[in-house]
Amino acid sequence: MNWEHLLSLKRQGDTAKRLRIEQDDTRLGFEVDYDRIIFSPPFRSLQDKTQVIPLSKTDFVHTRLTHSLEVSVVGRSLGRMVGKKLLEKHPHLEQVYGYRFNDFGAIVAAAALAHDIGNPPFGHSGEKAIGEFFKSGYGKRYKDSLTEKEYQDLIKFEGNANGFKVLSQSKPGAQGGLRLSYATLGAFMKYPKESLPHKPTDHIADKKYGFFQSEKELFADVAQELGLLNRSEAGDLSWSRHPLAYLVEAADDICYTIIDFEDGINLGLIPEEYALEYMVKLVGNTIDRNKYNALQETSDRVSYLRALAIGTLITESVETFMRYEEEILAGTFNQSLIDKSNYQAQITDIINLSIERIYKSREVIEKEIAGYEILSTLLEARCKALDNTDTHYNQLIQQLLAPVDKSKNTLYQNLIQICAEISTMTDGKALRNYKKIKGLDIK
Repeated sequence: MNWEHLLSLKRQGDTAKRLRIEQDDTRLGFEVDYDRIIFSPPFRSLQDKTQVIPLSKTDFVHTRLTHSLEVSVVGRSLGRMVGKKLLEKHPHLEQVYGYRFNDFGAIVAAAALAHDIGNPPFGHSGEKAIGEFFKSGYGKRYKDSLTEKEYQDLIKFEGNANGFKVLSQSKPGAQGGLRLSYATLGAFMKYPKESLPHKPTDHIADKKYGFFQSEKELFADVAQELGLLNRSEAGDLSWSRHPLAYLVEAADDICYTIIDFEDGINLGLIPEEYALEYMVKLVGNTIDRNKYNALQETSDRVSYLRALAIGTLITESVETFMRYEEEILAGTFNQSLIDKSNYQAQITDIINLSIERIYKSREVIEKEIAGYEILSTLLEARCKALDNTDTHYNQLIQQLLAPVDKSKNTLYQNLIQICAEISTMTDGKALRNYKKIKGLDIK
C-alpha cells in the first residue's frame, strides 16, 4: 500500500479526480467529512445510546455521543502526530501532492467520530439481541430463504458493518449517503471483510466483520481506490486494513479503557482508593505529586490521572505506529497498537476490573435483559408486518415503525434494512415504541 492512494479524496459518484494540491485549505475535503457526520441524524441519536449504563439518568455517565466526541479528539491528536512524522519520512507527500499533517488528523478524527454510528440501542447487548432473534427467535424462519452469508449478517449482526451502511447508503435525494471521502471510509473500516468465514485467522482485522452483503460491492470499490491489499480467498471478500484504521482503533481503546473506568469510579461501582491505585500504576512517572495531593474532590483526582493516562498512551501509540509503519503498509502487522503497549499489564488490570465491577454490575445486567425484550419485540412486530402486510394490525405497525415495500427489494434487503432502522433508534425511542406495541403507553 502507498500513502498517495490511501489518502484519496474520492467520494461516491465522483466523475473527476480530486487532488489534494487543488483543495481549499479553509474547507478541506477531509474536514467536510467531519462536518457531515456531526450534522447527521444518526450521529445525533448517539446522545441517547448506551456507552456503559443503559438508560442512565446520571450526569457522570458517558453516552455514545460523548464517547464518540472524546475518541475523535484523541484520534485527531494521534493522526496529527503520526502525520507530522510521516511527512518527515516521506517528504514527497507534501512537496508533490500537497498533503499536510493536519490531513491525517482530519481523516482519523472523522472516522473516529463515526466509529459507533451503527451501534444499535443498548450497546453490544443490542447486537446480541438482534443476532439471537434471527438465530433462535421468530427470525429463524428466514434461514432457508437466505444465502449462508446473508443469514450470517443477521445472526452475527455487527454494529461496525451497520455503521458503514449508515454512512454510505443512498436514499431518495441523497445518493451515496453522507458521501464521505474514501480515505475516511477506509480509516473507519476496522474489519475489512464480509461476515464469513468467521475469524479465519488471528489477525486483528479478522476479529469481526465490517460490511454487510448489501454493501460489499461499494466497499470493493473503496478498497480498489485506496489500494488496500486483497486478502480474499475462494470468493470470500477480505482486504488489509487502511493504516489509519489502527489509529482509530487505538483512540477507541484508549478512551473506553480509561473513561469507562472513570465512570465506574464516579458512580461508586469501584472504590476510589482501589481504583486510583490502578491509575497511578499506569502514569506513576508523570504525576506531579504536589498538584495531585492538592486536589480535594474524587472527580478532580480521577480527571487528572485520566488526562495523564490518555497523554501517555497517545505518545506510545504514535511511537508504535511509526516503528511498525512498513509492516502496517505491507498488511503484515496483525495486532492493535495497544497490544504492543509497555503498559499492557496495567491496561489489562483496568479492563478486568471494569468488567467485574461495571459491565457485570446489577444495574447493567437488569437493563440489558430489558433491552433484549425490547429489541426482540420490535423486530418481531416489524418482521410480522413484512410477512403479512394485509392485516390491519400489521399496517398499523408499519405506520408506527416505518413502511417497507417488499416488492422492490429481496427478503434479505428488507431484513437488513429493518435491522438498520431499529439500530438507528435511541435507547429511549426503542423503549417508547416497545410500550406502544405492548399497549403500555396510550398517551
